[in-house]
Amino acid sequence: MMRQEIRLPVRADLLRRIDGIAQARGQFSAARLHAAVDHIRFIAHTHHLDALEGQAEILQSAVALHGLDAVLMSYLDHMHEAVLSDPALRLS
Repeated sequence: MMRQEIRLPVRADLLRRIDGIAQARGQFSAARLHAAVDHIRFIAHTHHLDALEGQAEILQSAVALHGLDAVLMSYLDHMHEAVLSDPALRLS
């Protein structure tokens, strides 16, 4: 399990990134969205957050196949929930 001093900043960073993408919806090009989600995927992979890493990979594939708006908010909601519910990132 991740140590508390690592867990809190990682959790905050991931939520900031996910929520930032959600707030900027419509302002991201496909390439910029791919890069932003790939960074989230990388952080998740680095910290063994498998559910979040999987969601990020699926979002990248779905955007590539169906376009930005078709699936973006649904996957961002799932990614946000993955961060909040991952045992490695729990606050207590």
